[in-house]
Amino acid sequence: MNLDVREMELAETALVIDYFYSSSIEQLDLMGIDPTRLPTKPVWAGLFKTLYELPLTERAALLVIWRLDGRPIGFSSCDRIVFGNRAHMHLHVTEPELRGRGLGTECISRSIDLYFDRLQLKQLFCEPHAYNTAPNRALQKAGFRYLKTYKTVPGPMNYHQAVTRWMIER
Repeated sequence: MNLDVREMELAETALVIDYFYSSSIEQLDLMGIDPTRLPTKPVWAGLFKTLYELPLTERAALLVIWRLDGRPIGFSSCDRIVFGNRAHMHLHVTEPELRGRGLGTECISRSIDLYFDRLQLKQLFCEPHAYNTAPNRALQKAGFRYLKTYKTVPGPMNYHQAVTRWMIER
C-alpha cells in the first residue's frame, strides 16, 4: 500500500467538484450539506483558479489530495486560515469502499503535518457533522481533542446543524 498525501494541484481540483456533485442526497445530508447551496461547476472551477493564483499566505483555503497506489481516494481542505495561527480542516474519503478501514485516520495525520508546516499553525480545528461517526472517530484517533458539540451553520454549503468541534495544537 502506497499512500501519498500532498498539496492538491489546480488541475486536480475537479476531484472536489465531482465528489460533491456525484454524492447522493443521503451522503450530502450526512455531511450537513444543502445541495441547493453548491456553486455551479463553472463557478466553482473559477473560484479554484482564483485561489491558486494567490500566494499561500493570502489564500482563503489550502487543499490536500489523498492518493492510494496512485489513485485519488480523498481530500482535505483548510479554510478560515489565520496564517501562523489557526485554520479549520475538512476531510472527505471519496471512495465509499475505503471508508471505515482506518485510511482516513492516516490521511488526517499526514494532512495535519502538512497544514502545520505550510501554514505555520499553532491550532487546527475540525467540525464534522455531530452524527457522522466516521470523521469524529478518525479525528480522535489522529490526536484531536474534543472541545464541544453545538449547533451552527459551518459553511456556505451547509444548513444549520449540530457539529462536534475538535482541535489539535502544536
